[in-house]
Amino acid sequence: MPLDAAEVKSAQDKAVEKMDKAISYLKSEMNNLRAGRANPHILDKITVDYYGTQTVLNQVGNISVPDPRTIMIAPWDSSLLKVIEKELLAANLGMTPANDGKVIRLVCPIVTEERRKELVKQLKKMGEDTKVSVRNERRDLLESMKKFKKDGLLTEDELKETEKNTDKTVAKYIENIDKLIKDKEQEIMTV
Repeated sequence: MPLDAAEVKSAQDKAVEKMDKAISYLKSEMNNLRAGRANPHILDKITVDYYGTQTVLNQVGNISVPDPRTIMIAPWDSSLLKVIEKELLAANLGMTPANDGKVIRLVCPIVTEERRKELVKQLKKMGEDTKVSVRNERRDLLESMKKFKKDGLLTEDELKETEKNTDKTVAKYIENIDKLIKDKEQEIMTV
């Protein structure tokens, strides 16, 4: 009994979904790279104890970027200032929080040329890891399609067509990853 096109499409969709997740993960990791500019996303994973509940920092106050090198945190409840300050120090962001009694300011230090190059290496490794993940999805999909052919559920032509479409999709993802890395590298290296 041959596979219908919907089953092949479903397998391809699952692979594409996993590739999308790999790209999303890369983007979130890239947001966490501190490149000398104030980026409020570096605070995304920081939680504070808000009346007994661990709460994400951006849900207990406003986070803004008043100038290119400063992140300002204005909690809605001023009693949280000390707690937020303590969590920021514990997060080891490489910035010392300045608490003025109303807001907390984080000043991003100027990144040296050596550190920028280090960040670019780290960024390129993240890009390569994502490409490997995308290629692994391609491999897994093609192996399952070859198994279907071996079991007589796919014809040789259908297998070749699936391989061709998968290769086109993977090429687009690799191109997208390269563009993301190139853009972020340019941002990091810009003084």
